[in-house]
Amino acid sequence: MKLLNHWKSLSLLALAGMLLAGCGANSVAARKQERLAAYEALSPEMRSLVDQGNITRGLDTNAVYIAWGPPAQVTQGENDLGETTTWSYYGTFTQQTTYWGWRHVYYGYNPVNFISGQVTFTNGYVKQWQTYPAPGY
Repeated sequence: MKLLNHWKSLSLLALAGMLLAGCGANSVAARKQERLAAYEALSPEMRSLVDQGNITRGLDTNAVYIAWGPPAQVTQGENDLGETTTWSYYGTFTQQTTYWGWRHVYYGYNPVNFISGQVTFTNGYVKQWQTYPAPGY
């Protein structure tokens, strides 16, 4: 019975992941419509990049918003080149915990958040960006 419940939990997690992935497929298109004037102002090369969910140095905040979506956190700063703004994006993965109970091994599954990407803008344009893999716990 416990094995059946374990498989049900895994099935529900897989289903949730597929649903979330399906929602992401339309998000670039939805954001493109939301900021259509900014999208149309991009060069054809930049439009192609944004359509694929990619970014590069020199893009403005609207283009990054269309490609990657809204940031989870925004921080402000300054350097020799001017004002900086850093957008942080978070990802989530499921961490399995194994523990012994009364005469049985039990498994727990907990969501863990991590920074999956950051974009730093200087004077409104991408100066630097990076992505990070999920931690390998």
